[in-house]
Amino acid sequence: MSFFKRKDPILIDGYQSYGSDNHLYVLGRALEHEGVNLKQKGVFSALKNSYKQFATDELRHTKLRVTLPDNRVFYTKTDAEGYFKIDQKVEGLGALANSEGWMQLVVSFDDLSKDIVVMGDNEFSCEMLIPSSTTEYGVISDIDDTILHTGVASLLKWRLILNTIFKNVKKRIPLEGAPELYQKLHQGISGKAANPMFYVSNSPWNLYHYLETFVRDHLFPKGPVLLRDFRTPFEKTPKPELPHKQHEIRNILKTYPALKFVLIGDSGEHDVDIYLEIAREYPDQILAVYLRSVDDKKRVSRVKKVLTHYANIPAILVEKSAFAEEHARSIGLIV
Repeated sequence: MSFFKRKDPILIDGYQSYGSDNHLYVLGRALEHEGVNLKQKGVFSALKNSYKQFATDELRHTKLRVTLPDNRVFYTKTDAEGYFKIDQKVEGLGALANSEGWMQLVVSFDDLSKDIVVMGDNEFSCEMLIPSSTTEYGVISDIDDTILHTGVASLLKWRLILNTIFKNVKKRIPLEGAPELYQKLHQGISGKAANPMFYVSNSPWNLYHYLETFVRDHLFPKGPVLLRDFRTPFEKTPKPELPHKQHEIRNILKTYPALKFVLIGDSGEHDVDIYLEIAREYPDQILAVYLRSVDDKKRVSRVKKVLTHYANIPAILVEKSAFAEEHARSIGLIV
């Protein structure tokens, strides 16, 4: 790999992923350290961090080494944008996870020149979720205007843009009652189910640490934050066959065919169409669909109309987290 004229230290961003006892699925990106500091306060710091999150210098076609807790080693290479993925069958992974289902991995650069500066000691953490044996069901949730108020339904999404660029993550607030609802769903009817949580968004991977920090700081249950590649008008790589959200949700359902799920989204974009389509395809796996009502009468009216055509699908429009909590309790999902 070429490091000609590299001036910043290099690192590996290991994203939280998900797999099973015999399915290893590791995601991340290798790039230069841009100095993003989400702990900084103020509008200027937020703007500076936003710029740095998108002004990335990725490491292309770079060989990486992934080490499991039992010292098994796997190799991969980054693509033209610095992303890497391992997606293959590997036996005996469940025994390597903790009580919450998380397996810790280490990702390292495998081929380095002596004059290259690497962040830390060339060991970067990565985690993969393997649902535990106590799991009762899973939860797949949108992020924008579902747990985090973003203004995604605003004209030209101007509120979403302003909130993301000019607001420090510490200033962002969750929708009322959302952390408490998600914790109850995570605990399940037994109170200790450790139900797996998945957060799916159309936001780009550049915002991974921003959104992962929001989830953690506001005490939402830990879960993979699954984003998408940020495509530019000059993108040369093939466009995915399916939109990101549909692809990711289907992949989760296929990974855990014996597990049932609750889908949570909002009425602001296309969640109602996406979720109902998936509920029709996987009727035996969908326990409930909760669509949070956004402040847009036209969109809410459309969602209500769509729902009338799918009375056999357990999908409801909720104005507050308490409404979803009440329904979840009535069908035996939480205490």
